[in-house]
Amino acid sequence: MSDVEKAHTSQVNDSPSSKFVQNYDGQTNFAPRPTKIANPGALGLFSFASTTFILSLYNVNARDITTPNVVVGMACFCGGLAQLLAGMWEFPRGNVFGATAFTSYGAFWMSYATILIPGSGVAAAYTTTNEFHQAIGIYLITWFVLTFLLLIGALRRNVSFIALLFFLCITFLLLAIGAWTGMVAVNRAGGGFGILTAWIAYYCGLSELLVKGESWFGLPLGGIKQERID
Repeated sequence: MSDVEKAHTSQVNDSPSSKFVQNYDGQTNFAPRPTKIANPGALGLFSFASTTFILSLYNVNARDITTPNVVVGMACFCGGLAQLLAGMWEFPRGNVFGATAFTSYGAFWMSYATILIPGSGVAAAYTTTNEFHQAIGIYLITWFVLTFLLLIGALRRNVSFIALLFFLCITFLLLAIGAWTGMVAVNRAGGGFGILTAWIAYYCGLSELLVKGESWFGLPLGGIKQERID
């Protein structure tokens, strides 16, 4: 989600640009050029983690809470806007994976907040509660599909992001099944996996924040050895 191949990139001035160079065999390649855009990874991951953590606590009925609408503000501005901005900043840094993931989940939180806002009329448009829950299930399973595709894209990056997306896949799948079946236990299980996902995202975000040379220690993401494919 951001500079996950830390062995090949730095925190601030590492992204490819549109400057072309000719290599030894005459082929045109992109050459790296310094950028002043700071690493937005910690912002995106912390925003995602915090919003996911709050909603997941509601899903497990923590403190007997059954109405999740307090998360609307977080979903609009933290999980939504902040993560969307993180995704936009990843594009000029040349990180397609991070840009796609942050922007997508920023859009997810904004769209989910829209569903929960009473004034949006989304929930009110359904004639029965069951129909609404079936529609929510389709909404969630779609995000399961997108998360699974991102998981495939992360398989050669690092262990931490693989774990993050893997547990997020399970979270979306369980919540979709819970919405379709109405089984409270399944929905709570989805909330439990959501809490686990949030803490993995916190870990990844802190790892991005602890810059070498500016922090007393760092957190390993579990790098995967990259083998050159010709």
